[in-house]
Amino acid sequence: MSRKAEFCHNLGDDIVQCDLCHHFCRLGKGRRGICRTRVNRQGTLFSENYAHPAALAADPVEKKPLYHFLPGTSTLSFGTRGCNFRCENCQNWQISQPPASGEDGEPVPPSSIVRAAVENGCSSVACTYNEPTIFAEYALDVMREARERGLKTIWVSNGFMSDNCLDAVEPLLDAINIDLKSMHDAFYRKVCGARLRPVLDNLKRIARSNIHLEVTTLLIPGFSDDGDMLRQMAAFIAGDLGRETPWHLSGFVPGISWKMRGVPATLPESLEMAFEIGNSAGLAYIYNTYFRQDTHCPSCGASVIERHGYSTIRRDRNGRCRACGAFLSNVVLADGPGSGN
Repeated sequence: MSRKAEFCHNLGDDIVQCDLCHHFCRLGKGRRGICRTRVNRQGTLFSENYAHPAALAADPVEKKPLYHFLPGTSTLSFGTRGCNFRCENCQNWQISQPPASGEDGEPVPPSSIVRAAVENGCSSVACTYNEPTIFAEYALDVMREARERGLKTIWVSNGFMSDNCLDAVEPLLDAINIDLKSMHDAFYRKVCGARLRPVLDNLKRIARSNIHLEVTTLLIPGFSDDGDMLRQMAAFIAGDLGRETPWHLSGFVPGISWKMRGVPATLPESLEMAFEIGNSAGLAYIYNTYFRQDTHCPSCGASVIERHGYSTIRRDRNGRCRACGAFLSNVVLADGPGSGN
């Protein structure tokens, strides 16, 4: 179900510029963008992945990962084929790096996505699995319908969207997790086929908005686990995004990435080092999936949200620490039974 694309303009001579992300692809007739799902047909840009999810599932919101946004709830996750990055470490490369078209089977309209969320008892819908920016038209239509049904909206993103895209998304987006992969532009250019500066600028803009923000960094041995780089990153998060911004530290898993098949797994010592770096920078909430999953009161250190895998137990009282009564800053809590109230 191809659809005429938005976020583009004609440059003349049937050349179209896509304005969705900071690649700003200029496409002649028959040419595809870097994402390989937006194509110029006779001088008109089309989105080939509209209403064609490649993956659809009800997930714990913690899986995104979002630890401070509606903890303990489920989100209806969906994504299409294609991506505007070429990350050699990608673990979803089967759908993010398709050979060409973004079309998959019968179309799934936005109303069906939202209906599935409601039927599965989800509190939100999440644009994830691949990069939401490249299916923005589809994502926005889903988000509008989700809002009408009282559902929250989530993006899991590489943060490379254009100002035009973010202008459209911001009023409809409740929460986002952005991968901050490195503080070195050379890493972005070599490993991802992108650039660092637009990601940093978007992170700072989102931190000033009403969108709940969490950040994830994958520690790839020999590529993105350098202590000096991580100190620079922690200082950026604390100083430009806010010390209460949750920072998720992920470990690299060998054997399932797109091209980094010979890179070893991240050592627990590297994750612990990164935690200590973040702690020294003054970050209040630092997590990794191996041994630091609980949310602790930044005032007294008591455990207020416990996690065992994707099982969540809330120990707070009306958003406050039971031990000292301190308010849990930068935590968006779910209402209703079982919310820990």
